[in-house]
Amino acid sequence: MRKLCFAFFMLTTVALSAQTSLDFQNSSTKEISELKLYPNPAFEGVVHLLTKANVDKRITVYDVFGEVVLTDKITGKILDISRLAPGVYVLQVNEGQKTMTRKLVVK
Repeated sequence: MRKLCFAFFMLTTVALSAQTSLDFQNSSTKEISELKLYPNPAFEGVVHLLTKANVDKRITVYDVFGEVVLTDKITGKILDISRLAPGVYVLQVNEGQKTMTRKLVVK
């Protein structure tokens, strides 16, 4: 009986986890080339964002629950994160039609 339950569990797990596949080769979004984010982890109230094109950027910061905690548009390379509490965040940078996502640690 135990083997039958284990086989059913494994079959169900495999069947449910293989529902859809994503084709990353034909993705319509392009990534930003050479995105540099420093300091990371951030100790002060700012982080520097450098890209190859270095044009205007739209920044969205998400917490670990997926909630938007900060949105900003920067023309230079400095992002003010002084309003963020210490923790781990996901930083999404949009530059024109290109997008890049990075992890940001604030201490």
